[in-house]
Amino acid sequence: MKKKKIKKKIQMYKNVVVFPGTVERLISEAHQYVENYQFDLANKHFSEALQYTEGDELTLSVFAYSLYESKAYEKAKEICEKLLSLGPTMYLEVMELYLTICMQLKQYKQVEQIISSLLEEGAIPESQIDKFERLKNLNANIAESKVEFDEVTYSNKDVLDFEKYEVNNFLSLPSHQQLLLIQELTDSNIRPIMQRLKIIIEDKNTHPFVKSLILILLVEQEVDIELSINKFNRQMDVNPAKLLLPTKLPQYQKVLSIVRERLDQEPSKLEMVEYLISKHVIGTFPFEWIDYDPEDVAYAYIDFVSLMFGQIQEMDDELIDFLQKLEKITDLLEV
Repeated sequence: MKKKKIKKKIQMYKNVVVFPGTVERLISEAHQYVENYQFDLANKHFSEALQYTEGDELTLSVFAYSLYESKAYEKAKEICEKLLSLGPTMYLEVMELYLTICMQLKQYKQVEQIISSLLEEGAIPESQIDKFERLKNLNANIAESKVEFDEVTYSNKDVLDFEKYEVNNFLSLPSHQQLLLIQELTDSNIRPIMQRLKIIIEDKNTHPFVKSLILILLVEQEVDIELSINKFNRQMDVNPAKLLLPTKLPQYQKVLSIVRERLDQEPSKLEMVEYLISKHVIGTFPFEWIDYDPEDVAYAYIDFVSLMFGQIQEMDDELIDFLQKLEKITDLLEV
C-alpha cells in the first residue's frame, strides 16, 4: 500500500507565497544577527518576519532592543507599544526601555505622565520605585536644561553603559573590576545587554566565578535566553528563566541539612561550614557539586573545616582537593 504524501500548507499573505518554516528561519537569523551586534541586518529580518506573524513576546522584545541599538527610535517605540499591549511577563522592564526611547525622542512630557501614573496607581513594586523615581528626575532635568539625552551623565542604575560589557573590554579588566561591573547590574534591567552577557558567559577565558555571578543575575531577572555553560570540563545548556537560584537547588538544601544536623553542638564550626557551602555553591552553579553524593559532600566540608581548626583525621582526598579548588575559584584565583 502506497504511503500518502503529507503536503505542507503554503500560506499566502497579501498575494505573497510564504513557504513553511520561512518565518521561523527569518526570526532565528535575526536573533543570530543581534548576538553578533549586526543590528541593521537583524532589524531587516525581524521586519520581514513580522509581515507574516504577530510576533511573540521574546521576538518583539529583542526586535525593540535591536532597533534601539541602531537608533531607530520611532520604530522601537512602535514595537514597544505593541509589546506592552500584550501585557508582557516582564512589563516593567519593557516599560523602562519604552521610557528611555521616549527620552531619546525628547518626549519628556509623555515620560513624566507615564511614570506619574504608574506611581499613583501603585503599579510599580516597592523594590522598583527608586529606579523609576530616578528616571523621572533624570527626565525632568533633561527637559529643563534642554540638553541632548546622549550627553547627560547619569548613574548606571538608570541606563547601562553597553560598551563596558563588550566581551573584549570586559575581559581586559582585572577580576576585581569585573566584579564591580557585575555589581553595577544588580539594580538594573539587564535585558538590553543580555546578548553581551551571553557572550561573556560563553567565552572560554571568562573566570568560572564571574560566569556564575552573571548567570545568577540572569536567573534573578528571569531572562529567557539559551546559554551554554562550560566549567569543570563539563558543558550544560541552560535557560536562566527556568533555573533556580543556587541556594534553592535540591543538593544545596540536602548538604546544608546534613551539616546542620551533624554540627548542631558545634556552632563555630557550623558557621564556617555554612559560609563555605554558600560561597562554593555559587562557584559551581549551575552544576552544584558535580557527581558527588550530598552526604559525601556534607562530610567533606566538615572534614575540610576540621582541618582548618587543626583537627587531623581520615578524609576523602579527592573531595577535599575539589573543595580546595572551589575555594580558589571563589577567591577569583586561577586554577
